[in-house]
Amino acid sequence: MAMPTRLRPADYRRMRWKNGGGWTSEVAVQPGEGDEFAWRISIAEIETDGDFSRFPGVDRSILVLDGAGMTLDVEGVGAVGLQAGGAALAFSGEVAVQCRLSAGPTRDFNVMTRRGAYVHTLERHALVEPLALRGECLVYVLSGSAQAGPLVLAAGDSLRVEAGPVLLRGTAALVLARLRAR
Repeated sequence: MAMPTRLRPADYRRMRWKNGGGWTSEVAVQPGEGDEFAWRISIAEIETDGDFSRFPGVDRSILVLDGAGMTLDVEGVGAVGLQAGGAALAFSGEVAVQCRLSAGPTRDFNVMTRRGAYVHTLERHALVEPLALRGECLVYVLSGSAQAGPLVLAAGDSLRVEAGPVLLRGTAALVLARLRAR
């Protein structure tokens, strides 16, 4: 069984968007076939209104971490408001998505899985009692602190679990992405 891996913000790969409207910090990625990823988890800093990039063959989920939030106009769904503290929105990477910021820059958490290779869920979790992590997952500490064995995680850190079980303790607001190979 592989030990969990602590990832700190300095470990994330930060890159400017091609359209100049924001930044992506790639938290973790699982390589797939060829140049494609099997799954990718990132944090986006959205600075301006604009279109989301399309990712054919990919299922996506997004939730707002901080900022005033945004409205996404998702093809086939309509306008959906997202705010800090709210639930995640899942949608297909093929569809057109336009973003309108509510009141300035917003930071969000993203999970993308290659359809047919992986499925995922994305949710917030309040860590107040020990949490047993099973299977493949990634935990992002939004605030507070958490500990998995000797690994101590502060706000902004992530924990990548490849199999589990891993017991997470502490008092923290978390974002939890669960990943399952098909």
